[in-house]
Amino acid sequence: MATTTINLTAQAYDTIKDESTALTQRSILKFAGDGVTAADSGGETVVTIPGPSATTNVGLFAQTANSTAITGTNVETTLINGGVGSLSVPANGFSIGDSFRAVVAGVLNAANNQTIRIRVKSGSVILLDSGVQSITNITNDVFSLNVDFTIRALGAAGVASIVSLGTFHYAKTSNATVQGFAFNVVNSTTFNTTISNTLDITVQWGSNNAGNSIFSDIFILNKTY
Repeated sequence: MATTTINLTAQAYDTIKDESTALTQRSILKFAGDGVTAADSGGETVVTIPGPSATTNVGLFAQTANSTAITGTNVETTLINGGVGSLSVPANGFSIGDSFRAVVAGVLNAANNQTIRIRVKSGSVILLDSGVQSITNITNDVFSLNVDFTIRALGAAGVASIVSLGTFHYAKTSNATVQGFAFNVVNSTTFNTTISNTLDITVQWGSNNAGNSIFSDIFILNKTY
């Protein structure tokens, strides 16, 4: 916690206000807090206190209904449904070091000897790709997918850089074992911070077997730094 003291002896203030309420006039103005700043503006000294956007663990999006089940198809399909908040960052809206976590959870079914592929995207740009992963004989198992991102560099494609890491786990109801896989990628070739970026997470089954099904009932996106 930073504390700054300003001696006002040389220049008395006519009025000191707290949300428009006059305070007792003093010769010392003292303000505290990380990121708090003060500056002259229009004949006033303005003290700026960072709002929620400057804090960590800020909620950006929360899904409010189950996603559409991705069942009996090998077409790449989004795992996200509508909700409150936003999945988009405007052009030039990132800063170096910005970090995010997406948490997805739901229910998973898979027939014998199947494959699944998970992609994390910004528009058509792939940030993270699990590749084809084997998955077999699953009935109404609960899955969770955690994805973390950090912005490493800003700019157009070829200059900007983002590192992403995902972990996918499911608990088997048949024997209570936990299985899954993890994947991570640094994208410094196609990621672009000078354009709008909208997050999407997709699933693609390796076949159109009717026993393959997945949907999310929880999706939360937080800014963690």
